[in-house]
Amino acid sequence: MTKKVLFALTSHGVLGDTGRKTGFYLPEVAHPAAVFRKAGYDLDFVSVQGGAPPQDGFDPGDQVQADFLADPHIETALSATAAPGDLTAADYDVIFYAGGHGAMWDLAESEVLAELAAGIYEQGGVVAAVCHGPAGLVNVRLGDGSYLVDGKQVSTFTNEEEAAVGLTEVVPYLLESKLAERGAKITKAGNFAAHAVADQRLVTGQNPASAVRVAELVLEQLAAGSA
Repeated sequence: MTKKVLFALTSHGVLGDTGRKTGFYLPEVAHPAAVFRKAGYDLDFVSVQGGAPPQDGFDPGDQVQADFLADPHIETALSATAAPGDLTAADYDVIFYAGGHGAMWDLAESEVLAELAAGIYEQGGVVAAVCHGPAGLVNVRLGDGSYLVDGKQVSTFTNEEEAAVGLTEVVPYLLESKLAERGAKITKAGNFAAHAVADQRLVTGQNPASAVRVAELVLEQLAAGSA
């Protein structure tokens, strides 16, 4: 059977009332995607609204990003991502929520996307998220009504990092605090240091520097589950 990773992306492209653009953070997709493809996984993409989601953070000097965007299959897929209601959990081994500040405005609000993630998890799959991607975990509930993050170690863009980039008063909520309210056991490193954690098939990372490690931990979780 085909092994598949579903990247979940924000559809939100405006950074509050700052006048700045945002979207999903490209390095947090391109670098994990390279890890998954090397391990033999196919990639699919979903965004909150479907269609072509806004991108942020492209560095033309980063060959991994450049190669990712130059791939015609990727280009086609990103120009017409699925909407959450178009997909079935049974088709995926992993859902990977990418960050980018846009995630703060819509990932937590998509009930259909949350249901899809819960379905992937409850069939034995892995749920992963990095940086602001854990916004997608805020309202994921399991079949027993509990929050997915409740009682699990979780790493996310920290309150200190949000302050360091000057956006504490711009984002609709502080992600670290919101996840803690849901029962997550927050684990973190210093500002912008790579840090990722796996706990019961939930894999999370703190910031862009953590994205590759999140993908590696996902593969470890999948290997452990099939052992």
